Amino acid sequence: MSDVALPGSIEPARRGPNLDGGFHPLTGIIYMGVVAAALLFVAYSIYDDVDATGTKVTDYLPYLLLFVALLIALGFEFVNGFHDTANAVATVIYTRSLPAHIAVVWSGMFNLFGVLLSTGAVAFGIVSLLPVELILQVGSGAGFAMVFALLIAAIIWNVGTWYFGLPASSSHTLIGSIMGVGITNALLRGRDGTSGVDWSQAANIGKALLLSPLFGFALAALLLFALKTALQHATPALFGEPVGDQPPPWWIRGILILTCTLVSFFHGSNDGQKGMGLIMLILIGTVPTAYALNRSLPESQIELFNVNSAAASKVIENKGAGFNVLGNPRPAVTNYVAQRQINEGTFPSLAVLVRDISNQVTQYGTLAKFPADAVGNTRNDMYLVSEAIRFLMKDKESELSGDEIATLNKYKGSLDSATKFIPTWVKIAVAIALGLGTMIGWKRIVVTVGEKIGKTHLTYAQGACAEITAAATIAAADGYGLPVSTTHVLSSGIAGTMAASGSGLQWSTIRNIALAWVLTLPAAMIISGLLYLMFSSIL
Repeated sequence: MSDVALPGSIEPARRGPNLDGGFHPLTGIIYMGVVAAALLFVAYSIYDDVDATGTKVTDYLPYLLLFVALLIALGFEFVNGFHDTANAVATVIYTRSLPAHIAVVWSGMFNLFGVLLSTGAVAFGIVSLLPVELILQVGSGAGFAMVFALLIAAIIWNVGTWYFGLPASSSHTLIGSIMGVGITNALLRGRDGTSGVDWSQAANIGKALLLSPLFGFALAALLLFALKTALQHATPALFGEPVGDQPPPWWIRGILILTCTLVSFFHGSNDGQKGMGLIMLILIGTVPTAYALNRSLPESQIELFNVNSAAASKVIENKGAGFNVLGNPRPAVTNYVAQRQINEGTFPSLAVLVRDISNQVTQYGTLAKFPADAVGNTRNDMYLVSEAIRFLMKDKESELSGDEIATLNKYKGSLDSATKFIPTWVKIAVAIALGLGTMIGWKRIVVTVGEKIGKTHLTYAQGACAEITAAATIAAADGYGLPVSTTHVLSSGIAGTMAASGSGLQWSTIRNIALAWVLTLPAAMIISGLLYLMFSSIL
């Protein structure tokens, strides 16, 4: 596969590392064997989970849609692997710390570990951006249209930017796709398009995506400056360029491999979660009996749930005192979550839902004993109440005191533990998809990051500073449950080190990367919006 040069980019005169390690037929056979084994593992895991609930399968159409949706979701993570993870291996390849084929496999392995050990906070942060009415009806045609549109739009843009060797952000792309679906859905329902997105959550995620490359540039530059000030005379080799194909001194090599490992691990722990949340939505919509509620929640958590529920119920009932609810309370709560406007029916309707949930949990004792025909509705009620409380705690019109907010927050945590969970097999499937994706298609992005950002060859110190910055930024974002762009952090980190050392930047490449960054959000929104319009008329 030949590399595509960026339009107007400066072709480097220096000789880069050997990126063509050859292809052995046995490697392809093993690779395809892993793919087949992973798909069989997913199919068996779903069968086992459904069988454990005692549900008899009478209609196979939902499972066919489930299979297609899971393939698309895992396909997104696969593309994410070779699109984003190439950034992690560029520095060790261009500093000759590891041969290209070993670096890619090494990075893929630690991406896998990162996914397996992830918390799930980022996964559900992404899901919270989606329109609440589509989440509550994710098993409907509109729900599948939403999932298909946003995932396919993200894949289209990621593959397009990869083809031209542009380090664009998968996180940025997915956020844009979600916003496009949300706005289109609101317009189709006769509402203002701005009501289709949780703008407060979008703003938090947008800040993380906007500030992370600026932070990466500045921190990497400062780190390199500090290293030069402290160590340039003591260890001049750290600030040198590779000599031919010779690897660096062992201690420098160790630092570079360690930083590559950390970036790969934290990329897996952050980016790998983006597909998990969407996969859980797909599973909840098609197989609610097995995945709507966390059936493995221990009895101690159920006891805590009842305590928190009673305390929250008092707070909500006091706020809704003097008003009665006639009929179904769900539309009033759904309307508040969608519009974020409190009216006289908001608190009384929410109080009724909280009591209903509490009565059901008390009746059945544990979530594992909920009957098959009740789990879907109970899960929707829990999710709806959790989202309503999330907004009420931030809404000044709710006039909640600090103690009341703390009480509601504890109850929200109990609700989330019952509905926001990720089975181990989902983590394994996403980990394999991300890891396999890392091992192919990486060369285009690696060449851009390694050769076309700075005017001089990447030094050992520059590579280490960029990688340390990327690992620290992604780890911090993961801790706060925010998605962040590995691509932007690392490429801006390399640019920062080039600027700090006076090496100079290839502005044509920087311009193209910046252009892709600016266009990603609107392009993903337009593509996903059009796809959602098309799929919603078909499904």
